[in-house]
Formats: sequence, structure tokens, C-alpha cells
Amino acid sequence: MTTEKTSYGTLYLCATPIGNLEDMTPRAIRMLREADIIAAEDTRHTLQLLNHFEIKGRLVRYDEHSKEKQGAYLLEQLLDGKNIALVSDAGFPGIADPGEALAKEAIEAGVRVVPVPGANAALCALIASGLPAYPFFFGGFLPKSRRNRKEQLELWQHIPATIILYEAPHRIKEVLQDILECWGDRPMAAARELTKLHEEFYRGTVSSCLAWLEEQAPRGEFCLVLAPGEGKAPETEAELDPLDEVKQLIASGTDKKTALAHVAKKRRIPKRELYNQLISEGEGISE
Repeated sequence: MTTEKTSYGTLYLCATPIGNLEDMTPRAIRMLREADIIAAEDTRHTLQLLNHFEIKGRLVRYDEHSKEKQGAYLLEQLLDGKNIALVSDAGFPGIADPGEALAKEAIEAGVRVVPVPGANAALCALIASGLPAYPFFFGGFLPKSRRNRKEQLELWQHIPATIILYEAPHRIKEVLQDILECWGDRPMAAARELTKLHEEFYRGTVSSCLAWLEEQAPRGEFCLVLAPGEGKAPETEAELDPLDEVKQLIASGTDKKTALAHVAKKRRIPKRELYNQLISEGEGISE
């Protein structure tokens, strides 16, 4: 347990607009004006924001590449009694950006850390998605490597909560295809350009969203909201009956012929045997 010391400065985690400047709160403006230092992920981007609101301040860069060196410097300033306002490019600092590290270090050092609320892309997308808003799971950005991404998706496949992800426009189709393969054709919503002039929502399924993206080039950052998994981890191969494995694959969106062939090859049993079992339970398949 850490004890906050009053002789130290305060780290203010200030939310900034995710698109619409009218979402900047009066409190956040005041914190930025009063801070001894403003730490920003992109100083050029933040300078535009400060100029818009006529805020003068000492601006310091703090991003993924400089967080080790700058983090030590900022922590030293906090311990010396300076107040710091931390901002990201948009939304909350600490959500899918390096602000999380500075907040953790400050807390461990006994520095007071104060959230200054504002706009957030994940929650905006969630409440307007039409999917259950509670419980929800925020996954942020998936790994860029397809192999690592599919491993991550497999780990999250059965989470019994609405899942929120962020994705860049140049990877969105590839990511949705991986989601379709790993999770099946779930209901989902895709939000882009949130709070901006061209804000847009697509609501449907993973496959229909892919078709929609084929008709128009993806533009802007996306926030994906996906329906919950079934809430249970898959059984191990030793526990799972081959026929049940076939049924699971079919339920996840795999066609019956492919599911039969896959399980038969993996379990080294005749495909006809599985087919006959499927027939006996009333699950026919066209040859």
C-alpha cells in the first residue's frame, strides 16, 4: 500500500477530445492552464489543441519511444512538487498509450494521481452499438502479427462479455477476417470517425461488415464492438467427443463438410464414421 505525500506534485490524467473540440471539458482546460508541465504523446498535435483554447504551458514529449527517459524525468519533477497534466492524442491518457506506465510509476512513488474525465472512443462506440453494454471487455489493439493476433483471439474467444477493440483502417479487413475465422459470424458494430463530422456506424455481423468494407475504402480509426462469447473455455481434446468437436466447428460457422474432414484427419478416424453419427442425430449433410 502506497501513501500519497502532500509535498509531492500531482499527476492529472486529462482526457482530450476524440474529434469534436466541443467535448473538451472546462475542468480539463483549467488543469492544463494550471499545470507546471504538460506531457503529451505528440507535442505538435497537442500544441494545436492548446492554441485553440489559448493555453500557454511548458510542453514535454512523452510517448512510447521516449517513455523510459522522459518517464524518469517527469517522475523527478512530480517528486519535486511540480504538477503535471498528462494528455494523449485523443481521449484518455493510459488507454492504449504509454500514459499507463507513468501513472503506475507515480502511484508506486506515492504521488497523487487524479483522473480528469472526458470523451472516450470505446465507451462512445459501446453505448451506440446496440449490443449489451454490461459486462464489457476492452481489448485495445490486437497484435500486428497475424500469428500473434490469432493466438490472442483464441484466448478471448469465450469471454462472456461484449468485446471492444481498436483498429487502424489499413488492417481492419484482415483483422475482421481473422475474427470471423476464430470466433465465427458474431453480431457486431463498427464505429469510425467518432464525434467528427463524418461519424459513421455499421451494425450487422462480422461477415456483413466485411462486405460493407469491400464497397467503400476504410477511412479513419475504427472501434469494433463484438457480441459476447458463450462464456466457457473449450474442452480439451481428451474430454471432447469427436462428434461434439464437429458440432462446435459447425456452430462457429464452418461448413459441415469442412468440419467433418478436419476432425476426421486430426483424430485419424474415418470421415464416413463421423458422417453416420451426424446422420443418426438428424444432422444431415449433402454429398
